[in-house]
Amino acid sequence: MQAGFAFSKLASRIASIAEVRAEDLDLLAEMPSTIAHLNSRRPVLRHGEETTQCCVLLQGFLSWQDASPDGQITSIYVPGDIPDLHTIYRPCVTGNLIALGPAIVALVPHHFYRELAKRSPAMARALHLMLIADHAMQRNWTVNLGSRDALTRVAHLICEIAARLRTVGLAKDYRLSLPFTQSDLAAACSISPVHANRTIQELRRANLLQWQGRTMTIADWPGLVRLAGFDPNYLGIRAGGEDARMPPARTDPTPVSADAAVA
Repeated sequence: MQAGFAFSKLASRIASIAEVRAEDLDLLAEMPSTIAHLNSRRPVLRHGEETTQCCVLLQGFLSWQDASPDGQITSIYVPGDIPDLHTIYRPCVTGNLIALGPAIVALVPHHFYRELAKRSPAMARALHLMLIADHAMQRNWTVNLGSRDALTRVAHLICEIAARLRTVGLAKDYRLSLPFTQSDLAAACSISPVHANRTIQELRRANLLQWQGRTMTIADWPGLVRLAGFDPNYLGIRAGGEDARMPPARTDPTPVSADAAVA
């Protein structure tokens, strides 16, 4: 895969979950696409639409949001993801796929993925593993909302996003460029914006992270992982990929109570 190749993050994502050869990944260079630059909050897909293409996220973040007026965020996607891969099998869209901040996407016809799967069994398996990982993340989000308090919900979501960014070569120093706001974080964790702000302040006071403007820095990854009870196995990352659990550790982390931020 040539350096700077437009789909390098997709190649990294595929390699993180499936054993593929260089010649398999080189097939991505034949991917026909239309590149779209999205403004913040612009929908890529709307509830009820039918689509004949999938969206490869190149830069920025996307989210699936419930079609209700509240717009509950039900999943967040990072570069290298294909958030609507399932539409190859079921083209009718449920929910709204929205850009969280400015984003760049490649719109790729469904027929390319079908041809790719025929030409490369390894890539066919990789695409299925991407779908399986996506379902596993959805199950984990359900657990996050249903059985964790606000503090551990937020901590777990931050851990997940950081781990996923690291698999595609981003956030290596645990510095995350986040175009979404604390209100988005609240919508993803099913808490109020005020509660989200209070929770972030609690994580700051515990010296687990800093959040300034659009940049979040995780200051104590092991401490954040412990607080969240985060185990990245559900993400489907292969052994030998970026190890989301082996960061530079901060000594003597400040303890934090899981009940402290619950209003």
